[in-house]
Amino acid sequence: MAQRKKRTAQPQRQWRRMDVHLHTPASIDFQESSITFLDILKKAEARGMDLIAFTDHNSVAGYARWLQEIEQLRGLENLKRILPEEKRRLEEYERLRKKILVLPGFEFTATFGFHILGIFPETTPVRVIEHVLLSLNVPAEKLDLGATECGATTDVLTAYRLIDEAGGLAIAAHVNSSHGVAMRGLDFGGQTKIAYTQDAHLHALEVTDLDSKSKRSTVTFFNGTKPEYPRRMHCIQSSDSHRLNQDPKNSKNLGAFDRVTEVMLTEVSFAALKQVFLSSDFTLTRPHRGKTSEPYDVVKAAREVGPNIVQSFHEGHSQRGGKLRAIVMDICAFANTNGGTIYVGVPADPHKAPIGVAAPKSAMDTIGKTVQKQITPPIEVTFAVHDANKVKVLQINVPRGPDLPYAIDENKIYVRNESETVQAVRDEIVNIIRRQTAVEAEQKPRKAGKPGKAQPPIEPAHPIGSGEALGPAPQPSVAAPKIAPPKVGVEVVDSVTRGGTVYHTVRDLRNGSVVRNVTRKSARKLWHYAITQYEQRPAEKTAIHWLGDLGLLGTSKRAGVQRYDFVQRLPDGKLRTYYGVTEDGIHGEWQKVAELASGLAETAIDFGGEPDVADLTEEQLPAE
Repeated sequence: MAQRKKRTAQPQRQWRRMDVHLHTPASIDFQESSITFLDILKKAEARGMDLIAFTDHNSVAGYARWLQEIEQLRGLENLKRILPEEKRRLEEYERLRKKILVLPGFEFTATFGFHILGIFPETTPVRVIEHVLLSLNVPAEKLDLGATECGATTDVLTAYRLIDEAGGLAIAAHVNSSHGVAMRGLDFGGQTKIAYTQDAHLHALEVTDLDSKSKRSTVTFFNGTKPEYPRRMHCIQSSDSHRLNQDPKNSKNLGAFDRVTEVMLTEVSFAALKQVFLSSDFTLTRPHRGKTSEPYDVVKAAREVGPNIVQSFHEGHSQRGGKLRAIVMDICAFANTNGGTIYVGVPADPHKAPIGVAAPKSAMDTIGKTVQKQITPPIEVTFAVHDANKVKVLQINVPRGPDLPYAIDENKIYVRNESETVQAVRDEIVNIIRRQTAVEAEQKPRKAGKPGKAQPPIEPAHPIGSGEALGPAPQPSVAAPKIAPPKVGVEVVDSVTRGGTVYHTVRDLRNGSVVRNVTRKSARKLWHYAITQYEQRPAEKTAIHWLGDLGLLGTSKRAGVQRYDFVQRLPDGKLRTYYGVTEDGIHGEWQKVAELASGLAETAIDFGGEPDVADLTEEQLPAE
């Protein structure tokens, strides 16, 4: 009888604490000169840290000095010249190194003063990391200074690439504050800001508001819902400490490990950490809240945000009632759009109790096999299970697909349209193919610049993954508006009547794609709302509340999301109307127009809204 193969036990994932942005006395601006590396490690142990990184300014000198100190103590021990106090220090180092993983790294100052963390495996020789710094144009005479400024170094995108190619993690440091690539507080950026936060060589963003519940937090901004920033980014927090203990005179001047991240790892290693940042599971990191704080609830946080372009919810996964089919459609749509996360066993409404999945392993197997069988080309999804109110909720992580378009049963292509999964129409399929062609063109090797010369940022022609049409969109020519339109919503740009039926040309404000020949009967929910309003309440014949050349036509609430209908007066006097604009699409002066709604609501002005289209049954939808 053949022996059965023993099943290899899968390593258990655990929450681990990390702080990968620590300065040491090797940084010129370190504030406590008497602090030793042993002091740092002892505090790390006291705070329950599992993984830390020494990241001095434009230098790996702190990490090198730490290793050198240990080697010198070992040399004295081998020569039998070690003193009792030195022996105790060596024993402490050896004990703490077994308990805490210390990674080498640096905080690089790129051109224009932007800060980038480079974190490397613990097996990386110091000389290799110094070679990376030299490649980044840090002068050789400044490698050991730990200075914040090093003259004309390399640009941000080149730094990401060189760190990644050297086997390191490229993390944009404190992106939402000074020297951060998100350019907070600066009145410029544009395509450069998009490139700096969406580059393929960038692994994560370090933020200072990871625990914020604000709708304007940095994490929310880079969660894949913003039209210009379709790549969802992993976000972490670190102390960025320049001293061991918090400054008693300034609470914002943190000490080591005063702001840390918890990360779900199979083991405490650089490889496991990098795998987290390469994954499409964005629930593997969370802010550390301390023992007395309420633990971070992934499912609760997701439900508070609700369904959107990168997130959906399903109460079950059975084949009966088409529940399994709906999940597979979402997977296909997310792969064709920005990627996304699906929660199974829980309603989208945060006020309703989770239902749970009775057998998560069986559900994973069923969904995985169905995806493998029905979706082409192959798309790899991953799973996680969460406890939610005493039941198990299944999480499905869908990456943004690298080989577009993806189809179910070889010919049904789905896309994500805000919080709705829909079958793509002809023009959308054309745009998906154009988008794939553009991505492949951008991935071709570029001509290298002259050695030692900083290269300017490479700005993509459009946000990667946006689906923007590459050629001229078929639309009537109009005068250019002084203020850019909202970035989310629908615009009806043209209408023609053929055989008694009105056909509309619709523009998706999120990605600029244009779809022609849309009727009220064929339109999906948001398009149907826009076309209905366009036909029944044209802006030229409806009261508009103006602020300069921008106006508020009305408001509506669809699927629990507040939406606005805006109007814009062009230089030639013509009007453009934007329907169903959400908060994600409001920018600049449009925010002031949206604020009109709250004041007008108090005066009970009738905006002429219909019932929530998202809540109507197919039979109740208005006939053409």
